[in-house]
Amino acid sequence: MEKIKTLLVDDEFLALNLLENFAGEVADLEIVDKVKSPVKAVEILNSRPVDLLFLDIQMPALSGINLLKTLRQPPVVIFTTAYSNFAVDAFDLNAVDYLLKPFSLERFLQAVGKAREQLKVRKMPPVSPADTPEAGKDYFTAKVDGKLVKIVFDRILFIEGLKEYVRIVCADGRYVTLESLQRLEGILPAGNFLRVHKSYIVAKDKVQSLNGNMLEIEKFKIPISRSKKDEVVEWVFYR
Repeated sequence: MEKIKTLLVDDEFLALNLLENFAGEVADLEIVDKVKSPVKAVEILNSRPVDLLFLDIQMPALSGINLLKTLRQPPVVIFTTAYSNFAVDAFDLNAVDYLLKPFSLERFLQAVGKAREQLKVRKMPPVSPADTPEAGKDYFTAKVDGKLVKIVFDRILFIEGLKEYVRIVCADGRYVTLESLQRLEGILPAGNFLRVHKSYIVAKDKVQSLNGNMLEIEKFKIPISRSKKDEVVEWVFYR
């Protein structure tokens, strides 16, 4: 089993211990270090390989948000914080998840699952991009794990950008392919889909509710860019 080299960063002793205990429940997580100092964390990240970073946000000397901004090639990041108002900033930095304290082991494991998925994407070999659909078709095709897969528009819940790749989350499965959100914007029916964030496109009829700056689609929470919130509210709920 390939180990996920994991760094834990939190200025609170109890929170750090909880992370360590939860990580100990996961066979493929290997804790390379746990530190209370964000400055020490930067030193570690610049001196040894780290795959996954659990990072508190509000810390003395350097916040988790600013720490992540200093990294040229950041690992997969899961933010942990007692404050919900940092969620949009966290997702703007491509964090894979955002754990709101206090969180359960079940919620921790869910975040680790997302991290595994993104780590898998980072290690994927290049594949051919999605094929543009012909006029009148209700789907496009994407190359996923070496296979051509038909992606039906009506089944899409949302699409998440993962740097060079995208993750297409559908009612019947999830698909990762080498593609850009910008090109998919041109493929998807404009009246049914909207780019709500630099990293997310959502299907209008799949949105169930809006809570603050988060759209809720089934069990998923999708961040909205602050500059787009008014447009998104009008598009989803009033058109």
